[in-house]
Amino acid sequence: MTIQPPVTPAPAPDAPDVVAFDRRELGVILSVYGRMVAAGEWRDYGLSFLREVAVFSVFRRAAETPIYRIEKRPRLRGAQGMYAVVGMDGRILRRGHDLGVVLRVLERKLIRPV
Repeated sequence: MTIQPPVTPAPAPDAPDVVAFDRRELGVILSVYGRMVAAGEWRDYGLSFLREVAVFSVFRRAAETPIYRIEKRPRLRGAQGMYAVVGMDGRILRRGHDLGVVLRVLERKLIRPV
């Protein structure tokens, strides 16, 4: 007869180590990004995945600070919404629960008087 050690339960899954955009979210962001690149407004982007926030940074040129940051903060999901567009000066231009609606603030830049 063999004695087996007691089975320890698996640890509960904690919050992920980093926050990231999923495929659908990146599709929405890159759709807006592509239109702005075609219009000549944007030229480069950068991605940052941290413990509490995922950031898609938009640059006019590669060697400068981002003109916009699209942030995902899951902790704010129940409160103000986990998506935000932040301007170059740090002001939050729009925040909400739906990424498509939040990104509309950037599409106003495409509408120009003729």
